[in-house]
Amino acid sequence: MLKIRLSRAGKRNSPFFRVVLTEHTKAAKHGYKEVLGFYNPISKEFKLKDVAKIKTYIGNGVQFSPRVQKLIKINDIKI
Repeated sequence: MLKIRLSRAGKRNSPFFRVVLTEHTKAAKHGYKEVLGFYNPISKEFKLKDVAKIKTYIGNGVQFSPRVQKLIKINDIKI
């Protein structure tokens, strides 16, 4: 099953996350299929690249991780 979840990047004490599409059994850091956006927790910036593509994935059965779902709700993105 595919999931849309966060993958940590960035330096120590300076976190940065990518929103990635990955198989739920693989590591999000190395096994992702596509980068769909990013999240910067320091500046609270959350951005998705292509919402239409994400809607297509959701229609095909892909699920959000709880954290990504919460970020979408907080930032009031319509999916």
